[in-house]
Amino acid sequence: MSYEELDRVIVIERVIEKRLTQHEAAAILGLTTRQLRRLRRAYVRDGPMGLASKHRGRPSNRQLPSALRGETLATVRSRYEDFGPTLAHEKLTELHGLQLSVETLRRWMIEDGLWVPRARREPRIQQPRHRRSCRGELIQIDGSDHEWFEERAGRCTLLVFVDDTTSALMELLFCESESAFSYFAAMRSYLEQHGKPVALYSDKAGVFRVNKKEPQSGAGVTQFSRALSTLNIDIICANTPAAKGRVERAHLTLQDRLVKELRLREISDVKAANAFAPEFIADYNRRFAREPRSEHDAHRPLQSSDDLARVFSWQETRLVSKSLTLNYRRVLYVLDPTDAARAARRSRVGIEEREDGTLSFWDGEQELQATAFPKQHRVQQAEVVDNKRLSAALEFIKAQQHKRTQAKIAKPSTTRRDARLLRAGTPRRRASGSAID
Repeated sequence: MSYEELDRVIVIERVIEKRLTQHEAAAILGLTTRQLRRLRRAYVRDGPMGLASKHRGRPSNRQLPSALRGETLATVRSRYEDFGPTLAHEKLTELHGLQLSVETLRRWMIEDGLWVPRARREPRIQQPRHRRSCRGELIQIDGSDHEWFEERAGRCTLLVFVDDTTSALMELLFCESESAFSYFAAMRSYLEQHGKPVALYSDKAGVFRVNKKEPQSGAGVTQFSRALSTLNIDIICANTPAAKGRVERAHLTLQDRLVKELRLREISDVKAANAFAPEFIADYNRRFAREPRSEHDAHRPLQSSDDLARVFSWQETRLVSKSLTLNYRRVLYVLDPTDAARAARRSRVGIEEREDGTLSFWDGEQELQATAFPKQHRVQQAEVVDNKRLSAALEFIKAQQHKRTQAKIAKPSTTRRDARLLRAGTPRRRASGSAID
């Protein structure tokens, strides 16, 4: 019996014992007095079991045919075995014309063993691992998009570098978003302070690895990975956030303590926050950093040949035509006709772009001089933007659209008739020969 039927037993017994009237009992159970009298007769005739539903244990009158169930499960087993219930339901409806609810399909797949609900799955085991033994052996890096300045300014991103051995903060950099140039700036500051670490530990964001299995173009290496490879620094991508838990837990502490420290010092912009970051890092490490198991420091000093300005630039290659021209970002560049440029015809040269937009052209170690060739306005090709850069990209687009709108407002407008008169260069004449004033 259900709990509702057991409650009815208690109320009916009180009615039989004349401790409740039929009207009072009907009001308690939410029934009419006629229904209550029927339940009373069933209780007197069959006892408490007389109040149990007679449909219990019987097949439902709305039950779907067993042939439909067999046909559906056979189709799922043969064509959609690794599909989830929702996607399998969509395909069965669109391609096979089977009409049933997604929850019915889910129940059938669970009973047949084709789908295991999340509650029954074995939890993923996160095995612990020991810290690295010395400083600089492994540095965990990640970005945190947060309201760092609360209501005083807009959202921004904080790039965090944490030493795996000591949990010490190694570098903090406030920036607009997690872009290649943001990580270039943070990594360059890190190298100038501490030297070159053995390896970095990151997530699978597009800044760190190419996530497409078969890239359409390029070498399949990101700009940040290329820069680290030049400096002989490895990068490792974690499968789960828990794998790089030290930097993830540091985010929680920073989103609490650092936000309040910025509020107390009335810091409301990225530049001032970056100026305050070294002071906060020193206080944080004094409170929370641990002693390493080994006194050895795995950081390696920078070499004289490590040109960080060139390493941390956006580098691509382009094919030089026989007329000493090449295209880069929808702009045609003409190389100066030097001996080195003539030798580079029909071959690929390197292009290095700095964060401020300046370009340099290289054929091996030989720098080439080039000038931009002006072109007519062309329709802009859609750009692929990483999701972590979306907010910054939208703000840039808004600013560009506002600038174009203001330019249109400021430009004097001319009518079509005025334009025709200006092109003609002479006043129009009427049919009778009189000039138009």
